[in-house]
Amino acid sequence: MRPLRLALAALALLALDLPAAWAWGPIGHRAIAKIAEDHLTPQARRAVAALIAPYTLPEIAYWMDEVRPDPAWSSTAAWHWVTVEDGQTYAAASKNPAGDVFVALAANEKKLADRKAPAEERAVALKMLVHLVGDLHQPLHVGRGADAGGNKIQVTFNGAPENLHWVWDALIIRDEGLSYTELAHLLDHATAQQIRAWQSGTYVDWGMENLALRPQIYDIGDGKIGYLYAFKNWPAVEDRLERAGIRLAGVLNRALTPAH
Repeated sequence: MRPLRLALAALALLALDLPAAWAWGPIGHRAIAKIAEDHLTPQARRAVAALIAPYTLPEIAYWMDEVRPDPAWSSTAAWHWVTVEDGQTYAAASKNPAGDVFVALAANEKKLADRKAPAEERAVALKMLVHLVGDLHQPLHVGRGADAGGNKIQVTFNGAPENLHWVWDALIIRDEGLSYTELAHLLDHATAQQIRAWQSGTYVDWGMENLALRPQIYDIGDGKIGYLYAFKNWPAVEDRLERAGIRLAGVLNRALTPAH
């Protein structure tokens, strides 16, 4: 995105009061993409370069959020999240007619894997996959309907008024003070056994893991949270980011590495 267009998009975002609907923020998304980039097969790495060069996966990881204020991309707003209530399965959940993160992931993986599709369409599918696998692993993007995935829960974080969703999107990571490359290096230590285990299963399986984190996410007492809350939840943030990176690599390898 051109700098001027990005600036205008940011202004539009502020006007629409949308930031708490985004996931992980640039640092988290780019760290996920960097981990994935380091686990691509040689064939997938070449295919990625052919589609998005001179850009890299970390550089396009935040693209979906950058274009969200653009009316041309408004139809993708619902693709970043899904509502699943406590104790509910995705199969039993009410479905958004505009789609959701599970639907969008499956559609974009299919498009990316289609070597007969126009390169421009496949490049967009790649950008969406890189972002949405990250969104899927932000626990509140598989959220409760009543509080809109924590967006409606007002808290103070280190004394500043925020909402719970934005705390998880960006503030816990921001307060670690790491660049995305530093964060990726800190996290990327999965064993071969973990990689195989994490890359198995479906998008729904991966997203439903988030429900187990709800008790600790909503353990906010009087709503005045900060360092201690972040400290207690940092291991969960690390785990979700690392799994997202490893799984994104698996998705891209599957879509871009020819079957033998």
